[in-house]
Amino acid sequence: MYYGYGYGIDPTFLLIIIGIIISMAASAKMNAAFSRYSRVPSASGLSGAETAQRILQSQGLYDVRVQHVQGTLTDHYDPRSKTVNLSDAVYGSGSIAAVGVAAHECGHAVQDAVGYRMLDLRTAMVPVVNVGAQLSWPMILIGVMFGGTSLISIGILLFSLSVAFQLVTLPVEYNASSRALTMLEDTGILQGSEISQTREVLGAAALTYVAAAAGSLLQLLRLMAIFGGRRRD
Repeated sequence: MYYGYGYGIDPTFLLIIIGIIISMAASAKMNAAFSRYSRVPSASGLSGAETAQRILQSQGLYDVRVQHVQGTLTDHYDPRSKTVNLSDAVYGSGSIAAVGVAAHECGHAVQDAVGYRMLDLRTAMVPVVNVGAQLSWPMILIGVMFGGTSLISIGILLFSLSVAFQLVTLPVEYNASSRALTMLEDTGILQGSEISQTREVLGAAALTYVAAAAGSLLQLLRLMAIFGGRRRD
């Protein structure tokens, strides 16, 4: 039985190559869209931070704070601290891209406020997934070195938690973007063609999550292909 070790080329490595290509393509598309619309100012003149504040107030979310975080595209909503965290390129910028990203993070805040079930599920999964991510590969490698098929199986199971997390993330991100576009239009922050431009930015960003999920799923399939026969022996 061939397990992907020894001499020759491991045919399952093709799955990793496919995952890398998908990830690179999605990242390139996202960077191109963000870069393009980072140079297009919104008609409202509101910065990312001001956009977030206006949207949160329009939704009655006065307990959610908007704050600046370091980094590039490190924007995120933290349900534990009730904060919309905006990166360097978004917080003080009045571009179409910045406004769209800020609104997207506010979309997560609204999800949290209304009890959006998929967000609650993703949040609940975080501690378990973090443990699984730390232990999955060590357990697989130890199982390989010492012939422990049970350890390999547990390692693959732990890795599958990360795949499940990525899949749960997809509807959360798409829903947040949908909410963002609606709120931007309802509040009048963006109008006309600005909405379609923002949709392009958020759509490109969402593809990076699709690529991440696809990459993780392909890696899981590779692990199952390599070690599936060994577990049956």
